[in-house]
Amino acid sequence: MADATMTSTVFNVGLLLDEVAVVRPDATAIAVAGKRDVQGKRQYETITFAQLAHDSTVIAAGLSKMGVVPGTRLAMMVRPGIDFVSLVFALFKVGAVSILIDPGMGKKNVLSCLDQVQPEGFVAIPIVHAVRKLCGRRYQAAKLNVTVGRKWFWGGATLEQLRQTDIGEFQPFESTADDKAAIIFTSGSTGPPKGGEFRHEGFRRQVQFIQERYAIEPGEIDVPGFPLFGLFNSAMGVTSVIPDMDFSCPAAVDPRNILEAITDWKATQSFASPAVWNAVGQFCERENLWMPSLRRVLSAGAPVPPHVLKRMKKAAPNAEMYTPYGATEALPVASIAASEVLGETNERSREGAGTCVGSRFEGIDWQVIAISDEAIETVEQVEPLPRGEIGELIVRGPVITRRYATSDEATRNSKIYDGDAVWHRMGDVGYLDTHDRFWFCGRKTHRLQTAQGPMFTIPVESIFNTHEKIFRSALVGLGEPGDEVPVVIVQPWPGMYPDTPQEIDQLMDQLREIGNKNALTERIDHFLLHPNFPVDVRHNSKIFREKLKVWAEERIETGSPQ
Repeated sequence: MADATMTSTVFNVGLLLDEVAVVRPDATAIAVAGKRDVQGKRQYETITFAQLAHDSTVIAAGLSKMGVVPGTRLAMMVRPGIDFVSLVFALFKVGAVSILIDPGMGKKNVLSCLDQVQPEGFVAIPIVHAVRKLCGRRYQAAKLNVTVGRKWFWGGATLEQLRQTDIGEFQPFESTADDKAAIIFTSGSTGPPKGGEFRHEGFRRQVQFIQERYAIEPGEIDVPGFPLFGLFNSAMGVTSVIPDMDFSCPAAVDPRNILEAITDWKATQSFASPAVWNAVGQFCERENLWMPSLRRVLSAGAPVPPHVLKRMKKAAPNAEMYTPYGATEALPVASIAASEVLGETNERSREGAGTCVGSRFEGIDWQVIAISDEAIETVEQVEPLPRGEIGELIVRGPVITRRYATSDEATRNSKIYDGDAVWHRMGDVGYLDTHDRFWFCGRKTHRLQTAQGPMFTIPVESIFNTHEKIFRSALVGLGEPGDEVPVVIVQPWPGMYPDTPQEIDQLMDQLREIGNKNALTERIDHFLLHPNFPVDVRHNSKIFREKLKVWAEERIETGSPQ
């Protein structure tokens, strides 16, 4: 499968589905959890690979007759399921540029992303079209619209009408490697959302990288807790079982629905965010349940805490758990197994070494360079650092996006040109060890610049997270860069928040004692208690340190520890 991917003369990523359909025509491509029967058993809507490939081609022909041509920008806002997967492959086949925006980032950010990219049409559910029309002239350039569901007071075609198209002489777009395939927006959790521009070759190589690194075989069954992974599955010949969950808010998942899908289909793999596995792992531990069919568990989108890895190793005793590392603009970059984390690197992390994200994927080049807050135009201007020294990470490879579709300034600040190649600045700081593994030490923008030198968030926070009562901590700096004063804010585990001033003082003394034992933290004098950190809605894990910094400034001024 991977060899066929790379030797094809046409790079259109949509044709990967057709290649699978030739080999596995009658196998189930997608199963979507539906209602329960009278006995309470979950029912599933299914489609085979042959049916899915044909459906996407028919839809592509319908889009072409509507006037969609290669390069047409269409906003895709459809719930995960058969329609979503078929439509994305249809857009690839007709040569359209899919605009994919995470609805979990909130209405304001979603509208901002749409304003930046100015779509020429919407392929969306009815409520999205209703909002589009209510926005008046805001999206008046969007003339090529498809409603997935019932059409009301707006124009355009419905998906079912497109499915009545006669394919006739329609042929999929013969894209080159560099032709645009999609614009995917970053989550906005560490800055304004930006639209990364994806090429057909980049998507194909993502499929190849993932399939080869994790030895994923056609015929496997995956329960994806992240919609885009369903697209990779279809391109790899893997069955996707879409569970009953709100994909825009994985932290609110009902773990029983995940276990049900895995059990009903004897799934061999499942991909989901740490928020999902945190809920599933706790549920399995509490109810003494496990998932013996799983051979592989994947988790990405946010840091995966060791307590989640430990629980999932017990809940899926026959599986290895992997945590791929990357970013929207550069994925996948590296990966590490839970057994490696729990057996080796976590102990070093607890001592302040940072978080090891593993070794790079074959085909990825990386290096750590001197930290700079300025744009770097060419690779000749970078200052490479020796192994073990903390700097910022840059990466290069066929899965790395070359530019942002919505911001030339973001492209200048994040891309470094190297002849025909482009390096991406990850925005992460850390170092490479003697095994060529990257140790993540935090976001570049979150580092402190003190009079005694820089301080990095993850190593410091990991030290204080060793206290049995601390759920998570955040390092922030007060004052101006170059003279910042470090402050550590801690959030206790649920049920462990101190009740009296004496208990607060005792906890503060214990944290100071922990800090005094490590050279990285011995000069920290300020500690604050916070009941519930401001974090991202999706994963409940990415800490908004900028908000905590403002909060800390107010507490330090008043002398209050909480």
